[in-house]
Amino acid sequence: MQITDVRVRRIEKEGKMKAIVSITLDNEFVVHDIKVIEGEKGLFIAMPSRKAADGEYRDIAHPINSGTRDMIQSIILAKYEATALEMADEEAHEQGQGV
Repeated sequence: MQITDVRVRRIEKEGKMKAIVSITLDNEFVVHDIKVIEGEKGLFIAMPSRKAADGEYRDIAHPINSGTRDMIQSIILAKYEATALEMADEEAHEQGQGV
């Protein structure tokens, strides 16, 4: 399985959720609504979930093993960090032109 596309939608509001991500697997299957969250130990991902009748949230889709979760998380967080750098570069460029 290969992650062939990662789309990051950054969240501008204050709070722990920093982005919502969609990934494409093997150019054939998309998983939407993966969340990038700021935790006590840094950024992590939360898989798409739904609130069950008992009030608990349960993942709708998730990796079966920790190796796959780690691989998905590292790819998503790398893309998230890259978009953060792109945004910082764009802001710096815009500020430089306004002078």
